[in-house]
Amino acid sequence: MSQTVTTLDVNTAPAAGHGTDYIRAKSGIMSWLTTVDHKRIGLMYLASTFTAFLMGGLFALLLRLELLTPKTTIMSANMYNQMFTLHGAVMTFLFIIPSIPGALGNFLLPIMIGAKDVAFPKLNLLSLYLYWIGALFTLSSLITGGIDTGWTFYVPYSSTTTTTSVLSVTFGVFILGFSSILTGLNFIVSIHKLRAPGMGWYKMPLMLWSLYATSVVQILATPVLGITLLLLIAERAFGIGIFDPALGGDPVLYQHFFWFYSHPAVYIMILPGMGIISELIAVHSRRHVFGYKAVAFSSIAIALVGFLVWGHHMFTSGQSEYAAIIFSFLTFIVAIPSGVKVFNWLATLWRGSIAFKTPMLYALSFLILFSIGGLTGIFLGMLSVDLHLHDTYFVVAHFHYVMVGGTVIAFLGGLHHWWPKMTGKMYSEKLGAISCALVFIGFNVTFFSQFVLGSRGMPRRYYNYLDQFQPLHAFSTVGSWILGAGFLLMIIYLVQSLRSGAPAPANPWGGLSLEWTTASPPITENFVRTPVVTKGAYDFNTENA
Repeated sequence: MSQTVTTLDVNTAPAAGHGTDYIRAKSGIMSWLTTVDHKRIGLMYLASTFTAFLMGGLFALLLRLELLTPKTTIMSANMYNQMFTLHGAVMTFLFIIPSIPGALGNFLLPIMIGAKDVAFPKLNLLSLYLYWIGALFTLSSLITGGIDTGWTFYVPYSSTTTTTSVLSVTFGVFILGFSSILTGLNFIVSIHKLRAPGMGWYKMPLMLWSLYATSVVQILATPVLGITLLLLIAERAFGIGIFDPALGGDPVLYQHFFWFYSHPAVYIMILPGMGIISELIAVHSRRHVFGYKAVAFSSIAIALVGFLVWGHHMFTSGQSEYAAIIFSFLTFIVAIPSGVKVFNWLATLWRGSIAFKTPMLYALSFLILFSIGGLTGIFLGMLSVDLHLHDTYFVVAHFHYVMVGGTVIAFLGGLHHWWPKMTGKMYSEKLGAISCALVFIGFNVTFFSQFVLGSRGMPRRYYNYLDQFQPLHAFSTVGSWILGAGFLLMIIYLVQSLRSGAPAPANPWGGLSLEWTTASPPITENFVRTPVVTKGAYDFNTENA
């Protein structure tokens, strides 16, 4: 039996608060640990990845505090190396890569396509277990001697020199890769097979296009990282000499393998964030996304071209000059679909009825920060300029403007956008706006100064530095305190909303995609009856909207 639910009709949703049965029913901890409900799995991913985010953020604050002065401040050089390695590994493998697909994707994708659950619910739970197991192995280094290789685990230092816990951390990341692959497989099959009647490819929300493109990269690229880490483990454990030059190996080969995964992994991180921004801008400006098909296909283009540009991480590694020229050219090419998205988002905002709610504030922050990150990537894609900027703080700033200014800001915008749907509670808009302002200001103070540091020759990863760099380092450290204050305020008012927030209506923002036709939070199987889609997700200009 089907129910005609267009993406324009939000009056078919149950009343607010009627969807809490999926949270309250069987509320014991074992019911959560054995659940196959995608919403509960998404919430457990959210709690897990946000915990990793707080841990990685704490490491970052300690690193910036150490760099407040040119000499030793609060930790030894060895502790500094371990701290920045764990900061990078935790933020990359435990938060940024799994946060949006694992948390928001798991919760929202089945509802947005009009399904009861993902295609393989038990496989979905297995992916969460693998995430937890991989996280335990990765974090075990905290009590087994640490790890000081940097999050890239470069050889031959990681394979033959260091005495730290390389094996446990790399094996943990290897396990995390399986979690990523299973999630991607589930999403692709779900989108192909479980879409509601009437939902063609061009009626899907752009969030689904981005998750689909991300899943393709997860399935194709992650096995390369798994094989690379297995080879590193074998080399360290058995001395087989694949990467060790003393045994006839090639350390640059490791870099090729690692970056063949890790540059597409940048798009595993950023593509879901781009999908979120499409939703935020459309809903909070009450406009149909300008150039819908161009934005949709640009996600696929980014995913595919992203496989061809890994060599731009290795311009100074001694690779062929002709290869470097090709990689430089492809680096400029991959920027085109990203530019398509940014310009289409701006065109969507033009003459829109913009509501400056907290999600929209994060979307506008994203446009500014991600654009800075993308434009500074052009500098690093130029061969002659990269020779000067490579391995300086310019690269650190660029990376954080893309990953934090892009992925994390988009994640926070999506979290605020769908928080009422996920929890059934509204948060304080005033505190949300203040927190967003603190995050935006603190982020720019922290990292824009690092562009200047890098252009003046300050190397990254250095524990001590010349006195001439101290003022900018101090400025950056103060920015990290502002950024931390913004995140702390966010935690306070979100937790407070769970305790005393006003009940959330089914559709607090006036969105038209299917998740807004369900209760807040949704019932166990999402919909009372199977929805039938007759309108697009962004048809705000029609009479019914």
